[in-house]
Amino acid sequence: MNKEYYLGCSAQCPDGVDCQPTNGTGAAESTLPVRPLTKARTRFIILMLGALSLITPFSVDMYLPAFDRIAVAFGATTSAVSLSLSTYFIGFGLGQIVYGPLLDRFGRKRPIYYGLFLYLLASFLCTQAPNLNTLIVLRFVQAIGGCVAQVAALAMVRDFFPVSESARILSLLFLVIGVSPLLAPSVGSLLLHWLGWQWIFIALACFALATLLAVVFFLPEPHASDPGVSLKPRDIIPTFLHILTTPQFCIYALSGAFSIAGLFIYVAGSPLIFMDGFQVSGRVFGGIFALLTMGFIVGSQVNIVLLKRFTSQRIFSAALTVQVCAGLIFFLGVQQQWYGITAYLILFSVTLSSLGLTYPNAAAIALTSFSRNAGSAAALLGFIQMLIGALVSTGVGLLGVSSVIKLLSITALLAAAIYVAGRRLITEPEDLSQNPRLDIVH
Repeated sequence: MNKEYYLGCSAQCPDGVDCQPTNGTGAAESTLPVRPLTKARTRFIILMLGALSLITPFSVDMYLPAFDRIAVAFGATTSAVSLSLSTYFIGFGLGQIVYGPLLDRFGRKRPIYYGLFLYLLASFLCTQAPNLNTLIVLRFVQAIGGCVAQVAALAMVRDFFPVSESARILSLLFLVIGVSPLLAPSVGSLLLHWLGWQWIFIALACFALATLLAVVFFLPEPHASDPGVSLKPRDIIPTFLHILTTPQFCIYALSGAFSIAGLFIYVAGSPLIFMDGFQVSGRVFGGIFALLTMGFIVGSQVNIVLLKRFTSQRIFSAALTVQVCAGLIFFLGVQQQWYGITAYLILFSVTLSSLGLTYPNAAAIALTSFSRNAGSAAALLGFIQMLIGALVSTGVGLLGVSSVIKLLSITALLAAAIYVAGRRLITEPEDLSQNPRLDIVH
């Protein structure tokens, strides 16, 4: 008898059988017929999810070299321009709360269509901004639209791949995302030099449009529409509360978010440190930014190798320890004024390398417990991450360069404190080999 796998189902269902697996609570999940992943198909899916995940990093990294030029254009300071980065993070976080239930209710692709259209419109309007305040508001709108891409990509990792592969796939996505700080600041610098800062937003719109077309025509839909997912606030709020009060999700989401906050601090604070503090040019800063981010890429790829021998929990714990130690050494040296630019480069590199190990594992463990509400869980995970990131990046923008290293060490300590204190509350297994998920849709 010919048999096909179904998403979320732990058995093989014969043709014509209405297979309705449950999510462990008795509620039926939306199911779609699937087929095994070939190597080529796996690579394509990862690249597509990577392209979606690049929308926000490109939106952040590409315009960093333009901070000083935008400040001059609007008669403002570089610190004031950095608030446009903070509003992007805030919009990104809030938007995910909206898109999470939509992704579970309507499938993954339809919300992407509407979100990226809003992103395209806001990107064009950014080029016409008459003042800095308008640009700051438009960046918020741009984030509301663009955030659907990353939360959908995170949810689709849970859709397309077995849970045991989650940390590895997330690390591969970080390899794709790693292209952003390597290319985006350099591309932004070239556009700034030859055409002006407005063309950076035109380039962002072109990339989003290309990604949207690829989603429409080439990306399979991994999650059927689920009419059982309510969009009423009285139903959505309990769903989010259930996810948030699941100990394994709560501990790893919060600890991972405070850990990855170091990346937000670096992104918001590096222009102030290197361009204002060390007086490097925008072009040189683009090279420094790309070089330092290699540490993040290396960390995420080392994670793939380590996962063959160690659990995600052990890797997360060890990497978080390294992050805390690096943050304290960084803070102590800055307070004593021991460091020049070389020491900053080394310590930023160590910190970013540890982040490449902490966040993929924290995210994978946090999402292990959810299947039917994977979109909402991914959205809440992203919201927590972006809320904390927005707060710390706003602190950098308001407090200036003196706050950067202090915040870097504080967030690492908070991540470690939450993890150590919360581990005793987790009674369910952290082993990602449990609760496997099956293959992919045509």
